[in-house]
Amino acid sequence: MHPATPPSAPPPVPAAGPPRRVLVVEDDPTVAEVVTGYLSRAGYTTAHAADGFAALDRAADFRPHLVVLDLMLPGIDGLEVCRRLRRGDGPAVPVVMLTARGEEADRILGLELGADDYVTKPFSPRELVLRIGSVLRRAEAAPPATAPAAVLRAGDLSADPGGRRADRAGRALSLTTREFDLLVFLMRHPGRVFSREELLHRVWGWEFGDLSTVTVHVRRLREKIEADPAAPRLVTTVWGAGYRFDPVEDEPPPEDGPLPGGELHP
Repeated sequence: MHPATPPSAPPPVPAAGPPRRVLVVEDDPTVAEVVTGYLSRAGYTTAHAADGFAALDRAADFRPHLVVLDLMLPGIDGLEVCRRLRRGDGPAVPVVMLTARGEEADRILGLELGADDYVTKPFSPRELVLRIGSVLRRAEAAPPATAPAAVLRAGDLSADPGGRRADRAGRALSLTTREFDLLVFLMRHPGRVFSREELLHRVWGWEFGDLSTVTVHVRRLREKIEADPAAPRLVTTVWGAGYRFDPVEDEPPPEDGPLPGGELHP
């Protein structure tokens, strides 16, 4: 499938600073050429890999700030590439997936593996560049030095927006960019119910999109912060309305072993 290329609109320009490195993993040479071309004109430094094994090798050498990852790849597919990228000991590189319209199950699985965003083929390269910029801004966001953001606390759970760190009972949590943003947003509005549409707009910055994205991220967040994800006490569901953060001061930590998510990858 080929991207739907707008004929006249120039690609957006990312924020000032050193060029960000983006690895494009796509086996269709036409799509890869269009995407890397738009990214280059928008000021990004790009590299390309045409299959899953090459993507992992290139990621190790190129050290991208973000990976654009097609799901359908020769060698190993994009889901396995995403899974292996998340196994590393270093910071979790943001991933934007490219999916076909008929791949809803794979798209949801990709989000569960930690992908930060997705774009459905056929897509607008301009929209893709905008999505990449949004993900990078959130991944690299930090408060001004003169006004550091306060650490948010709820019982033994804490989140540091400035350092982009979260921990529970003194143990670091491994949260993706979107999971961390979702946690911080909810902790800043305790007791308030937000619909999936509101969360999609206020956390993801999307005016419209697949609401299952929110559902998947709430489920993954619960797996990492709740003592019992099947009976959540922090991020609760208000049926027919949305989700609410309920700080529980006496929330007990797990009795044995590390917390879900292990160490933090900011």
